[in-house]
Amino acid sequence: MKFATRLNSFRTRPELYWKDMSGKPTNAQLLQRVATVKGLTHVDLNYPDHMTQESPQEMKKLLADLGLELNGFAVRYYSDPTFRQGSFTHPDAAVRRKAIDIAKKGIDTLLECGGSLMTFWPGQDGFEYPFQSDYRRLWELQLEGIRQMAEYNKDVTISIEYKPNEPRTHAVLGNAGMTMLAIRELGLANLGMTLDFCHVLYAGEQPANIAALVSHHSRLVGVHLNDGYARYDDELVTGSVHFMQTIEFLLQLRRDGYDGVYYFDTMPDTVDIDPVGETELNIEVVTNMMRIVDKLIATPELERAAAAQDALATQRIVQNAIFGGL
Repeated sequence: MKFATRLNSFRTRPELYWKDMSGKPTNAQLLQRVATVKGLTHVDLNYPDHMTQESPQEMKKLLADLGLELNGFAVRYYSDPTFRQGSFTHPDAAVRRKAIDIAKKGIDTLLECGGSLMTFWPGQDGFEYPFQSDYRRLWELQLEGIRQMAEYNKDVTISIEYKPNEPRTHAVLGNAGMTMLAIRELGLANLGMTLDFCHVLYAGEQPANIAALVSHHSRLVGVHLNDGYARYDDELVTGSVHFMQTIEFLLQLRRDGYDGVYYFDTMPDTVDIDPVGETELNIEVVTNMMRIVDKLIATPELERAAAAQDALATQRIVQNAIFGGL
């Protein structure tokens, strides 16, 4: 399996890795720490945040020297207050143009680094108050920005990562259905979706169900694993709260032929824990869950029980696969 992590997590507990660190670690130092994680194969970088210190050629060489592959970039606007009122949906056309130009520059840089996946989380695009916005106009602006980003270079896959809210109280693309509708309306072959487990939960959705729908109606190109209590983007260790639903989610991904990277979007800094240990635990959990998934795939009784919508039978089969018998 291919596992990736977020670079920013590795700023947490610096004293565990750097005994004499003064100031903030550089991106190169963070990547060196990331490379110590057992079982990790890939890393994701935020653009432009993580490409301000090295050239694309230097970053490409650094990753290769560390034995890491680039999963892709995620274009981010949260660090620039200019985009507080929106990126692609900002009321000022000049700000919208700036957001699109950043995305295009990010695509160029991504290709220079050897990558081909750009994740777009439209977190700044939304609204707060009744009567604040023309909803149809917001929708049109959101799609036009995505269109320009996707059409800029069709060799790059653009993956939309939806989220119900935060930082805006309502996102333009706040759930799976709206995102799939946007992709269908745009009709571009290089558009796909990223499912973030926590985002799915607090959108009030069922992860395995949404994975099945996305695979049927769109294209799943990214998976972010984490967990939480479905009221906020808690980003806890995978399977720590929704154990059964995580297994079902992984089972659905296997059935639908997902062969991409499993990216851990978890936050060790929330409780100040070791990011290396947290990522290794994530990998262990998913590896163990996949053994259960393999058992379930090889159990034809599960498919028959699900076809009959027999809740007791399916629960017993899954419990047997987990615990080895009841």
